[in-house]
Amino acid sequence: MDRAWAGVDIGKEHHHVAVVDADGRGLFSQRVLNDEQALTEVIGKAGALADVVTWAVDLHSSESALLVALLLDRGQKVVYLPGLAVNRAAGSYRGAGKTDARDALVIADQARMRRDLSVLRGDEELIVELRMLVARRQDLRSDRNRMINRLHGQLLAICPALERALDLTNLGPLVLLTGFQTPAALREAGAASVTAWLRARKVRGAAALAAAAVRAAQAQTITLPGEQLAARLVTRLAEGVMALDEQIKEVDELIGDRFRRHRAAAVIISLPGIGTLLGAEFLAGTGGDMEAFGSADRLASFAGVAPVPRDSGRISGNLHRPQRYHRSLQRVFYTSALISIRYNPESRCFYDRKRREGKRHTQAVMALARRRVNVLWALLRDGRCYEPAPPAAAAA
Repeated sequence: MDRAWAGVDIGKEHHHVAVVDADGRGLFSQRVLNDEQALTEVIGKAGALADVVTWAVDLHSSESALLVALLLDRGQKVVYLPGLAVNRAAGSYRGAGKTDARDALVIADQARMRRDLSVLRGDEELIVELRMLVARRQDLRSDRNRMINRLHGQLLAICPALERALDLTNLGPLVLLTGFQTPAALREAGAASVTAWLRARKVRGAAALAAAAVRAAQAQTITLPGEQLAARLVTRLAEGVMALDEQIKEVDELIGDRFRRHRAAAVIISLPGIGTLLGAEFLAGTGGDMEAFGSADRLASFAGVAPVPRDSGRISGNLHRPQRYHRSLQRVFYTSALISIRYNPESRCFYDRKRREGKRHTQAVMALARRRVNVLWALLRDGRCYEPAPPAAAAA
């Protein structure tokens, strides 16, 4: 047998492997432990059935890392079929039930028929580390946002005026809440004492912050039920947010160190609007290998900044944002485009032209993001840094 296709329904502890031939007939179906020895055996079993075996997985994450590493180490071709595509395709197969064996068979058969699936490549250690650090930073930022929201809720149970007066995204108000949580405590201390307390902890703008907090405290004289317990919770939450800030700072330093080691780092950050963090997200999302995409158009589609048509009947030219795209990459290009509008004359000129054409703000920024994909692609292809156009050319 010349060729076979192996579909793997990925799980945490076990995977299910199904292999089909060129006619779509099942050759074998087996549940396998997510363990090196067991996976090695099933890879050998599939390899004995055909000269060339193409493997397909429905999940490209930590659960599939060991299997993909073993396959790539043996020179096997591995493609990625998203779980959403598997679920949609499953409806066209016989039977209404859903099992791991059936999903694995669908994955294998789809890999046999489709030619548009992404091929997985082995990533260098630097890219793997960047992916882990970027994911860790996103988790920490999400935890911080949730904790700040809970802190707002607890402050409302003590003094709504104080909650309105404090910007809890800044360090100063968080430090303040570790020492003063109730209106009574703030009124008793007074603005001068609170200012001195904040300055001793090196808080910027201590006087203005203390004055705002004391004014808010003076606007409420009643003590709300549960104030003392709420105050203790506020203290713990404020300390928790500051601890998360320290962790984020440490992760940012690690990201910066890894990013600067990459061969394309100087090229990426030369494009206006992209700094170390966005550049690291770009590398984490693309692997730093532009050959994997083939063209700037494919990269733009993958990043979700290229509109796709939705025509029907007499309606034509109807474009909309794609449903399947890499969210983090879209954030990289959209956010960097927003930043470049403020600091780069060429980007500002392009944005203003799109606005004059009648496009909304979001549409104009997305158009700029799409153009910047082409620019970054060309820079990485040629291995050269971005050079601003002369003022006269930029104005034109």
